[in-house]
Amino acid sequence: MLAYTLKRLLAGVITVWFIATATFMAMHMVPGDPLMNDKAVSAEIRKNLEVKYGLDKPVVEQYFIFMGNMLQGDFGISFTQQNRRVNDIIRDHFPVSATLGLLAIFFAATGGVIWGALTAIYRNRLPDIIIMFLVILGISVPSFVFAALGQLMLVNINSLLGFSLIPVAGWGTFSHMLMPSMVLGLGTMALLTRLMRSSMLEIVNEDYIKTAKAKGLSPTRIFFKHQLRNAILPVITILGPSIAAITTGGFVVELVFAIPGLGRYFVQAVQQLDYTVIMGTTVFFGAFLVLMVILVDIIYGFVDPRVRLQ
Repeated sequence: MLAYTLKRLLAGVITVWFIATATFMAMHMVPGDPLMNDKAVSAEIRKNLEVKYGLDKPVVEQYFIFMGNMLQGDFGISFTQQNRRVNDIIRDHFPVSATLGLLAIFFAATGGVIWGALTAIYRNRLPDIIIMFLVILGISVPSFVFAALGQLMLVNINSLLGFSLIPVAGWGTFSHMLMPSMVLGLGTMALLTRLMRSSMLEIVNEDYIKTAKAKGLSPTRIFFKHQLRNAILPVITILGPSIAAITTGGFVVELVFAIPGLGRYFVQAVQQLDYTVIMGTTVFFGAFLVLMVILVDIIYGFVDPRVRLQ
């Protein structure tokens, strides 16, 4: 168990190093000037800015400085936000994105398991047909369309009631989180529903299910103890990457619902070519994704006794 965990952590460190290196190289290959926002400055002031941010040094030296600072947990100072450190941006705004992402994952995982199990139980019947039609919509329709429709629906509901039942945008209370989290989790819920359905249908005819029925176990016990537990394994496998993807990838939803999450600052950094913010947030997102994958691998062994962590 310990050796397996250490091995996975080592692989994770190598992955994060590769992400950091690839991001650094991409930033220096992209055409443009990170100081182009400072247009009305003299050559002397511009030179001082290059010295401040280390842009006057060779690219190789900049790389080793960046890697050394990253190992110390320091991602530097933002190019576009006055004297604001990237660490402060992540610390202040990632909790917002994480809260939204966890709510979306709860919504997606709960709905995916329930709807997937129902479609398998009522295979080729009306509930299965209706749910799978909605699943296709959830997979094919982009999140920004659901976000716009969700806002329009809230505007109509609040107008009909004469007061704001659920806020249309903003952040601060639990009611602000409901619609964005549901919109953000719809695509993942649709994917988990399809995965759960196929997994449930696959194990229906397994020998251990037939044995449980022959022993006279109740259908409820067979469903929860044998079918659901084994069918949920593929869901757990992709749940880790899904958590990281939803938590760090809700850029569009954050912009539509005016949520002050980390995604909005990442988009702004890309538009303004803010090297330090782009590299810092990318490495942070990559490390978070690797951590989620490692946790899922460990949890997998507890859920499935057949898996041995060595």
